[in-house]
Amino acid sequence: MTQGMNPTRRRIMQGTLAAGAALAMPAIVRAQEGPIRIGHLTPRTGFLGPLGEYAVAAAQLATEEINAAGGINGRKVELLTEDSVNPQTASSKAERYIERDKVVAIVGEISSASALAIGQVAQRGRTPFFNTGANSDALRGQDCKRFMFHIEGANSMYVKAVGRSLVQEGLVKGKKWYSLTADYAFGHDLLRVAKVFMEANGGTFAADELVPTDATDFSAYLIKIRQAKPDLVISNLAGNQITNFLKQYAEYGLPFPIAGFGFDTALAWGAGPGSFAGTWPCLWHHKVDTPSAKAFVAAFTKKTGKPPENQAWGDYNGIRIVAQAIRETKSMEGPALVSYLESGAKFDVLKPRPGYFRARDHQLISEMFAITALPADKVKDKWDIFTSSPALPGPQEDMEVLAPTAEEAACKMDA
Repeated sequence: MTQGMNPTRRRIMQGTLAAGAALAMPAIVRAQEGPIRIGHLTPRTGFLGPLGEYAVAAAQLATEEINAAGGINGRKVELLTEDSVNPQTASSKAERYIERDKVVAIVGEISSASALAIGQVAQRGRTPFFNTGANSDALRGQDCKRFMFHIEGANSMYVKAVGRSLVQEGLVKGKKWYSLTADYAFGHDLLRVAKVFMEANGGTFAADELVPTDATDFSAYLIKIRQAKPDLVISNLAGNQITNFLKQYAEYGLPFPIAGFGFDTALAWGAGPGSFAGTWPCLWHHKVDTPSAKAFVAAFTKKTGKPPENQAWGDYNGIRIVAQAIRETKSMEGPALVSYLESGAKFDVLKPRPGYFRARDHQLISEMFAITALPADKVKDKWDIFTSSPALPGPQEDMEVLAPTAEEAACKMDA
């Protein structure tokens, strides 16, 4: 058809075809020049807002450190940050990150409902999403996604970690618990997991109360607790709820011991010495004694004027894990990054042992801790208000003993 074509016309058509091909190229190919973009989404307002601010500062710190070291394979990293607000807003912002901003990954979130919304968008866009703060076991089970990875621990991991301490203290078998639970997806799932643990270990619930996420006055609940006389008060609360509850519990002077199944150390600092009490699970804390943990604490404290807490730990690691995956695969394609993460790759997660993502549910397998409040007269400064157990599992235990079993969180992933 083109044998007799005028040379000038041929050149014009070839140029037109080349231009059209360039416009039709996949976004990931067009994006090879310029910085590597990572999208960060987390609550920065509402009852989870204080934790979100730690998350943003840590993600920014990780980005600054990566760029100061030469970037990823010679390219700088650009961190985009947004307030996720609620599941609907989180979904639309995640979609914009992927479709308009061409991010290679999304890192963040604290709300389990918003994490599910982001995970659904990430799956459609074949872009890895690293959940750094949402605990629901369902995200690792019935709602699992091939492009969703969990740096944050699952609810069952938190319950098992602090549950060990409660069993040793004789606060489970034959005992009566009174629980307060945040009335949203995270709290509902945490209560379900707590009941499974309690029933398996011979205890009962005197009562379990659902608490609205905007509740600030706990006096009605405290009066009921006083009347019930439980052996242990359990917090399945979230965000600022925990800080407000602990302060008011101390004001009421109730004598019953406290423990919690969901926790962030910033909430203990918010309550302060004399109000913070009980035993709580923790994914990481600023007193972990490893070289990389100490370096992170020093850098974060220099940047913000306060030590990092466990939400900061999650987002700091999220950015670093994305960087390592791109650096080692020399790819920014979602499927290639997922394959690398599923391969058993090891990551320095600022703990005694390296972490890795379990292939069947994408849960980061790493150690945890149980922390216990110090008496007010033992507190040396406003940050060091607790003691910590050694890393859990112990050095001779399998790393996965705290993680959800296949029965606790059955995951069937789509490609």
